[in-house]
Amino acid sequence: QVQVVQSGGGLVQAGGSLRLSCVVSGDTFSINYIGWYRQAPGKQRELVARINSGGTTNYAESVKGRFTISGLNAKNTVSLQMNSLKPEDTAVYYCHVDTLVTTYWGQGTQVTVSS
Repeated sequence: QVQVVQSGGGLVQAGGSLRLSCVVSGDTFSINYIGWYRQAPGKQRELVARINSGGTTNYAESVKGRFTISGLNAKNTVSLQMNSLKPEDTAVYYCHVDTLVTTYWGQGTQVTVSS
């Protein structure tokens, strides 16, 4: 069993920055990767970024160069640093944990970018 707790997010003007954090506890030995997804109103949930247990990262094309995912260390905390935010980044962001057995989702965090 894994517990996932998110923090961060909020309201920011375009061009600003926000940081999201995801703390994972429990059976963390079985984690393959931790990622961030987002879902805007009326749209499908999409992958934003993820990092695996070896430190390899992947990003959606729309956030490359602006967002940085880091962590998945002994403390099992993964952060998403979001810079140069755009109104189209507005969405609910979810932490996603993939393990050898199943997957887990965080509770979701609203990120709103005003123009």
